[in-house]
Amino acid sequence: MDENQPLIRPDASQRGNARLYLAAFSAVLGNLNFGFSLVYPSPVIPQLQRGDDPRLRMDTQEISWFGSIFTLGAAAGGLAAMLLNDRVGRKASIMMAAVPSAVGYLVMAAAQNVWMLLLGRFLTGIAGGMSASSIPVYVSEISHPKVRGTLGSCPQLTAVFGSLALYALGLVLPWRWLAVAGEVPVIVMVFLLCFMPNSPRFLITHGRREEACHALQWLRGPEYMSELLRIEHSVNTQGRVSWAELGQPFYYKPILISVGMRFLQQMTGVTPILVYLEPIFHQTQITLEPRYDAALVAAVRLVSVVIAASLMDKAGRRALLFTSGFLMFLSMLSMTMYTHTPRSHQGNTSSSPLLQWGEGPPQLTTTFEPMTTTFDPITLIPLISTMVVIFGYAMGWGPITWLLMSEVLPLGARGIASGVCVGVSWITAFVLTQLFMPVVEIENYFRTGRSFTITDSCSAT
Repeated sequence: MDENQPLIRPDASQRGNARLYLAAFSAVLGNLNFGFSLVYPSPVIPQLQRGDDPRLRMDTQEISWFGSIFTLGAAAGGLAAMLLNDRVGRKASIMMAAVPSAVGYLVMAAAQNVWMLLLGRFLTGIAGGMSASSIPVYVSEISHPKVRGTLGSCPQLTAVFGSLALYALGLVLPWRWLAVAGEVPVIVMVFLLCFMPNSPRFLITHGRREEACHALQWLRGPEYMSELLRIEHSVNTQGRVSWAELGQPFYYKPILISVGMRFLQQMTGVTPILVYLEPIFHQTQITLEPRYDAALVAAVRLVSVVIAASLMDKAGRRALLFTSGFLMFLSMLSMTMYTHTPRSHQGNTSSSPLLQWGEGPPQLTTTFEPMTTTFDPITLIPLISTMVVIFGYAMGWGPITWLLMSEVLPLGARGIASGVCVGVSWITAFVLTQLFMPVVEIENYFRTGRSFTITDSCSAT
């Protein structure tokens, strides 16, 4: 026996998995930044309305644009990523998303006018759309089958953790420093990705076989040849779908199902809830401070995503969708009954941003009303209802719509279908987020002390 030969050899698969996890972590930092930037308005709107700078105080229309313009940028970024993924590669697309993200946060941190805040939100939206479209593809293509399911859930988990980080930092940081904090994961992501390999599948697709071998060897260790051959076989047998073929039921039926599911996913209203979470709690007069309520909801969201990931393969997709929808229906019904029930003027002692009608457009101003500090359990209904909405969404309509795309779409049509789904999803989110604040019935708030009430726009005229 050779004395120089170690008695215990390190497992090559363990070394490969460690490098694989590092590559996946480097990429999903972009999703963390996406979750952070999506809900940025939640703690920022109340801070701006309480601030001393009149140039940064926004009326209802400007608040709506501040909350919703991110989704327009995400739609543009998602569609751009569909082209960039196949031309420059998944890794390069993720790194390119860092440019609008860094510039957007810098503009918001230095904002002197409302238009600078809107520009920063749009740029971070572009980055978010690019990241959300590129990172899951990159993580899936660098993973081997044994850990692909686990790593496939990481983008969603890190996006949720990013939202939790934003709400938590909003408890202690002013809004400008929140924008500065958003730069941190962007810088770390770009630095780490500089040392990570590109997707082996992308390299083989573009005839760069030697680079693909080096990438697989770095990710897997010395035993990579069989996987390389499988990827080559998959690439060589994959065909492209023409526009004429999309008219066949084999293609258009799963595409319509996927698009419909993404539309219904956004119609649950989860995007405006997350974007305006703290302002919602301000206007529902919860006994606890709204900023703590928002952080609690974000923590529940993170836990619910972890629970949903464990149930995804144990329960059927259809059962989870029905359960998810039923939970959201009950919680929204409870919220509606609460907001339409007159009650005594109780709640927290913090400032409540109120929409105030006067000459010109409605203004969102901050008033400090004397409120009793007596704890009223009834005021917890909005908090509990929102938690149940988020939990129900994470159980079914959140992850399953993404999962169905990979399960029902034909391989050759995934590129086109993904672009359509991204566009429909983010445009729907824009419409809902844009209309959320204008449809708040202000007269009911002042007359009865009720919270916001969603009304039909026709009844307001």
